[in-house]
Amino acid sequence: MPQRRSARNKKGAESAPEAVVDNAETVEPPKKKLRTTTAKKQSKPKEETAPNPVEVSETSDQDAESASSIHQFTARDLNGEEVSLEKYKGHVCLLVNVASRCGHTSSNYKELNELYELYAESKGLRILAFPCNQFAGQEPGDSKKISEFIKKKGVKFDVFEKVEVNGKKAHPLWKFMTEKIHGPKGPNINWNFTKFIADKEGKVVERFKPTVKPLQLVEHLEKYW
Repeated sequence: MPQRRSARNKKGAESAPEAVVDNAETVEPPKKKLRTTTAKKQSKPKEETAPNPVEVSETSDQDAESASSIHQFTARDLNGEEVSLEKYKGHVCLLVNVASRCGHTSSNYKELNELYELYAESKGLRILAFPCNQFAGQEPGDSKKISEFIKKKGVKFDVFEKVEVNGKKAHPLWKFMTEKIHGPKGPNINWNFTKFIADKEGKVVERFKPTVKPLQLVEHLEKYW
């Protein structure tokens, strides 16, 4: 059984002028009755879960500790169908926890769409989005509501059923990724739109904080094509 380890970002990730990796992560604080964010440094937000979580996907039979690749996991799509991540073998993947009511939502969905259109066909890039309601309850809807939202956004990449990314009920895939590469304060995800890159073999190789925009990741993705 492979030992747990915390992967370090490669030098390329540290030297990039704009893209800041997750080991310098700052988090977006929740605000009362506001959807927007500010650039000011503020205290770390408390993670919250909705009082009545809706359709949270769990696959507890998968062993995050013994896995060595994202390809060893499955996840349910928005139709409730179990999808083996083996389908992504040979593709560089960008995995991200998303929410529809976050201050980062508009810019991230826009750039994720652009990134996918630029590199899905030419480079085989795949984007895997996992809705999550653990941060200020910013993804409260069920799969139907999420499907309606991404349709309005014109999303072409893969969006899965809502999951938890932290805690005892965290999806095994997210347990696996967060243990492979920690943030500055440990493995936990701190906010919506934290991003991971997995190479063609499914190895988790880099992690980025929520404020790093998708298009800033191009030079990092290029290393694995």
